[in-house]
Amino acid sequence: MTIALNSTLGEPKIGSILLIDPSKMFSKMLQRSLEALGYPVHHASTLHAAIELLTFSSFDLIVVDLTLPDGEGEMILQNLHIFEKHKIFIYTSDVKTNPYEEWSQYGVLGSLCKTSPLPVVIKEIHKTMKALLYNTIYSILVVDASPISAQYIQTILRPHHYDVEIAQDSAQAQKLLDLTAFDLIILDFSASSAIKESLLVQLRNMKQSMHIPIFILTEHYDANTVRKLIKQGANEFFHKPFIEEELLLKVNFWIDFERKTQENSYQKILLQEYKNAVDRSTIVSKTNKEGIITYANDKFCKISGYRYEELIGQPHSIVRHPSVPKETFKQMWETILKGEKWEGVVKNRRKDGSAYWVNAVINPIIDHKGNIVEFISIRTDISSVHEIHDSLQTQLKISEKNFEDAYHMFKQYEHAINESTILTRTDLEGNITFANENFYKTTGFCEEEVIGKNHSIIRHKDTPNEVFTDLWRTLKKGKVWRGVFKNQRKDGNASWFYSTILPIFNKYRIPLEYMAIRRDITEIINLHEELEATQQEVIYRMGEIAESRSKETGNHVRRVAAYSRLLALKYGLDKKESDLIGSASPMHDIGKVGIPDSILQKPGSLNEEEWEIMRTHAMLGYTILQNSTRPLLQAAAIIAKEHHEKYDGTGYPLNLQGRDIHLYARIVAVADVFDALSHDRCYKKAWEDVAVFEFFEHERGKHFDPQIVDLFLNAKEDFLAIRDSLKDAINYAI
Repeated sequence: MTIALNSTLGEPKIGSILLIDPSKMFSKMLQRSLEALGYPVHHASTLHAAIELLTFSSFDLIVVDLTLPDGEGEMILQNLHIFEKHKIFIYTSDVKTNPYEEWSQYGVLGSLCKTSPLPVVIKEIHKTMKALLYNTIYSILVVDASPISAQYIQTILRPHHYDVEIAQDSAQAQKLLDLTAFDLIILDFSASSAIKESLLVQLRNMKQSMHIPIFILTEHYDANTVRKLIKQGANEFFHKPFIEEELLLKVNFWIDFERKTQENSYQKILLQEYKNAVDRSTIVSKTNKEGIITYANDKFCKISGYRYEELIGQPHSIVRHPSVPKETFKQMWETILKGEKWEGVVKNRRKDGSAYWVNAVINPIIDHKGNIVEFISIRTDISSVHEIHDSLQTQLKISEKNFEDAYHMFKQYEHAINESTILTRTDLEGNITFANENFYKTTGFCEEEVIGKNHSIIRHKDTPNEVFTDLWRTLKKGKVWRGVFKNQRKDGNASWFYSTILPIFNKYRIPLEYMAIRRDITEIINLHEELEATQQEVIYRMGEIAESRSKETGNHVRRVAAYSRLLALKYGLDKKESDLIGSASPMHDIGKVGIPDSILQKPGSLNEEEWEIMRTHAMLGYTILQNSTRPLLQAAAIIAKEHHEKYDGTGYPLNLQGRDIHLYARIVAVADVFDALSHDRCYKKAWEDVAVFEFFEHERGKHFDPQIVDLFLNAKEDFLAIRDSLKDAINYAI
């Protein structure tokens, strides 16, 4: 196996799904159901939108309806097949469609009709996804002297995500086996093949392959051949020409059989480890139905003072302390003979007569017919606690009243903590076992809705998965995690908490649970966001000052900001950086504050001297902003300086060329010019949309970055929608 599963041999990674469906009803139902299983699902309602998503993102499975507004049937599959690594599952309303046989060359793995019950559809997609993701960890070796035949087998298996390697002879097979732990081998013994039966014997004698399932492809499929090859170690036989689906089904069967075998082996090892852990950490004994000891571990022998041979065959009364009431044992036997667990504290007596205390759990072991076979008792030594209690009472003469006073003080400390913080406790799996009143007040949930659930009940969708990955990584190391969470109240409103989460250990440093202590910082966060909004408004106003001097409206800078943010996202930048560009772009012409009104507001063309003065506004803007240490104003300085540079090097102020021009400036240049051409200015009238888009096509690679122009032209409608939503209230055109 080339890649190991996780430590529990459980599920592989969760794969992502692209759903292509024009029906809002079907797609919403399907998306919700798949997301409930943990799959990240993206949706596209057209082929064009799907191709755009596939260009920038990778998916493990595509679920597609073959009737789309911009394509049908095989044409859709041909377009999707360009992205070869993606596998396709067809979900269609066309009950006659049977694509698996006809369209398997396009990566189609299966299909279902929309008339099928939704649970059936979800189950089939889930089954397909699990198979695909499991198959990526399995490797298959094809040994075939014919490259054409070997590649044919490879094309059958690879669409199902198997890693397939080819060897043309025994020597090449040996080399590959030395490098890779294969999970299955396919040998071609056809008449035209140079592969001989001796290779099968050789493989079975090799340490690397003695347990690997081996398939034989042969033209001589008779009883003698099968008998001989079985004795030599073959597992399956296929008479050439073989049936593709039969080969694939048997490959899947043996791979799944190997996975289950490994899981069973792992479970046996795990069970033994649990048994060893129990034996090492607790006091264990077993008795038959009559209460006669049949097993006692080392800890039992050590704490009782008896040797193993002295305990076996004796009743448990051998360690019974005479001070324990007989009613305790009577109640214990009545409970376990009914097949129920008994738990309680028992005082025992050692061989030397001294006392020890244990917390005992006695479980009946019941066979498949419901009969009690034996009893297993697991005990924890709690002698030290009882000895301290006795010592306090006898040596220090602490009375019951003193204990009550100490307990009363403890309750006051507990009250002080509950009043000042938001507190929860969870088990080691993260399930909430306790939450204080402040938690319920701040989240809006009640106890019945919280206990037994994990903290995802208050998780806000804006909180990245990486935060929780880091949290669990830290806690598993036994360390304290601190950080800020954005949570969601029951009413849907957001709230922010500064959280300290720490593991709680026993005296042996074994973690028992996790405790989370939170402080509500929602007001602080809201104030911070208000300050950020105010800062952004100031930047808009500064941009408006520069633009208004040249008789342009404040909505120009708002539109440029929106265009720039959208272009940055389409370019592939993350939301944080895209927001930075959008926020900084209003300052692109801040240098115009230093240009005389006679030039800025001149209705006609500028002469050469005036134009030289006008061009200085780029460096003026950079000079105003360059010394700031704020990332926002640093970005604004770059944009101010370079947004008039041209891709072919004919721009100003530095005649930069191509990608020497900062990406931020290349993005804002397209946004700024688009808005300028689309609206009236003091020296021109607004252009028609057709003329604007023709201009950008003509200036692609000259004035503007060709990649950014393509992104802009492919999303014309989005940019026109922004323009229409931010129309100028007043027309300043002269």
